[in-house]
Amino acid sequence: MAEIKGTVLIDSMKAIKARGGEAEFQKILRNVSEETRNIFESRISASSWYPVDAFAEFLEADIRETANGVREVLITRAEKVIEAQLQGIYRVFIKYGSPMFVVKRIAAVHATYYQGIEILPQAHESNGATIRYLGLRKRHEIMGYGIIGFFRKALEISGARDIAVKFTVPISDEREYAELTITWA
Repeated sequence: MAEIKGTVLIDSMKAIKARGGEAEFQKILRNVSEETRNIFESRISASSWYPVDAFAEFLEADIRETANGVREVLITRAEKVIEAQLQGIYRVFIKYGSPMFVVKRIAAVHATYYQGIEILPQAHESNGATIRYLGLRKRHEIMGYGIIGFFRKALEISGARDIAVKFTVPISDEREYAELTITWA
């Protein structure tokens, strides 16, 4: 079973509460399964592992309830989360690292947040890369929007221009892997 680190759930809940307060958070919880609700209502440990299925269900409810089902909103929301996470020394590493360094570093960091999902970055020339995600399923497709937002914002902070980030092998294809393609100037 694919799992995600508790810190991702905590950051998501903080972002929702900052954006819409406790009422918005509770509205989302009313629209998930009992199993997922129990996870999000319990004390979440930043270092513990939780089902990716529950996180994807939570994101689906969030987008349905707060963004009229427009999934692309998650890209912008993820950009805000990474911007908040990249403070102090971390921001310096990203800001002064090359875009290729940033891509490899973000891919390596993502790998520490997932269990049962393999992340394989592959550099292309000097202005592009592909990253394969093995273990994501069609039911996890919504997570792709957040992944796009994380890479896009980190590359922007590093000084990259003309950034294009998209899944060229979509998570929804239910293939052996999903493939994210990234280019920049």
